[in-house]
Amino acid sequence: MSLYKVLNPATGVIEREYSTATDEEIAEALARADRGYSLWRTTPIDTRATILSRVADAIEKSAEDLGAIITREMGKTIGSAVGEAQFCASIFRYYAENGATLLADEKLTSALPGTSLIRRTPIGPVFGIAPWNYPYFQIARVAAPNLIIGNTVVLKHSPQCPESALAFEKLLHDSGVPQDAYINVFADNDQSASIIADSRIHGVSFTGSERTGEVVAALAGAHLKKIVLELGGSDPYIVLDADDIPAVAQLAVRARTANAGQVCNGAKRFLVADDVYDEFLPEFTTGMRAQVTGDPLDPTTTYGPLASEQGLHTLLEQIDDAVSKGAVLHCGGKRVDRPGFYCEATVLTGVTPQMRAYHEEVFGPVAVVYRVAGVDDAIRLANDNPYGLGSAVFTRDTATAMHVAERLETGMVWINEAEGDSPDLPFGGTKRSGIGRELGPFGLDEYIYKKLIHLP
Repeated sequence: MSLYKVLNPATGVIEREYSTATDEEIAEALARADRGYSLWRTTPIDTRATILSRVADAIEKSAEDLGAIITREMGKTIGSAVGEAQFCASIFRYYAENGATLLADEKLTSALPGTSLIRRTPIGPVFGIAPWNYPYFQIARVAAPNLIIGNTVVLKHSPQCPESALAFEKLLHDSGVPQDAYINVFADNDQSASIIADSRIHGVSFTGSERTGEVVAALAGAHLKKIVLELGGSDPYIVLDADDIPAVAQLAVRARTANAGQVCNGAKRFLVADDVYDEFLPEFTTGMRAQVTGDPLDPTTTYGPLASEQGLHTLLEQIDDAVSKGAVLHCGGKRVDRPGFYCEATVLTGVTPQMRAYHEEVFGPVAVVYRVAGVDDAIRLANDNPYGLGSAVFTRDTATAMHVAERLETGMVWINEAEGDSPDLPFGGTKRSGIGRELGPFGLDEYIYKKLIHLP
């Protein structure tokens, strides 16, 4: 059976299979990326920017077609899928419009007489390993900054997303990105290891599970490669107070069920102050119970299926483990009785450290709600987790919000809003959520050499 295939999670049916690359094809891809680098890096940055602008235009024009592909591949609702493509256009446009400024020489003040400056230079071919939950976004976060820098990209997508990988590659090439500047490969794990080890690869970007991230990091470290890791999270949403608790609860529902709960930086744990808990929990539970899961092409569907049967199986195991050990199930908790990989929207309380749902990332439409005594209790519970990607704080008091933000062990904190993304803001976490940052100016810094030049 082929490793790369379209298995529609809405039906459970394999619709098409693709051949894994041969070792000879992998070797040729590396040779092409190396050859392409010597030409692409010398292409004027204004020309590279013009090409990236054309990419952005092409994505916008093709957003509906692109969205339909990933809805079939991983079950994202069609509106969300089209929105993802449109957001990728904004990433390419951001780097097209700002790349030259962000990569400009930086003058330094030094006691050494003369002129000192930092020149940002490309590092060479970069290898990207992308997951399935945001098939285009994960490509854009790697491709756009590297292409404006002058690096070439070899991209291995999830075996679940072959058609979106091919569609995005074609769109880039049709927009003017050279064939050897961006190369999609259907590699297996052993081939991916050989790519990381290859001396022609100078950087590695990986998004996925922490276990695989450990393997990728070890390989990259053994071969002295720059690396960016985004390894997921168990993001806390801290609700201390608000003028409209029902509105905060409904925002929390949308945050938890977005992309069927399969969002690395999505709301997963809700830490609610004692004073507002009794108002928040019923509103939140009612909102979760009202969510409609079903055909992701139906505009009335709130969230679609989970992307795989294994993902659904793991999620149900986490729920059953919590309930069997004393957690309270307020709604959901079961597989939906229909073809495909659907799970009911679920709310749990009473989750303790003895349960898997306390420490593990819960990747699906399952919310864990805690009652906390106050600020210190919320911070303690939020930080008592191996992950540290994103977080949110809801309170009327700005000073309190900033105090909590300072003490949270996360890479991102959003105040009085659900977590979001913008091409010009850095994305990344702390602890086991990863290493490095993507997007914005910091997304460029991960893939450049900062060369000191001194003129006496």
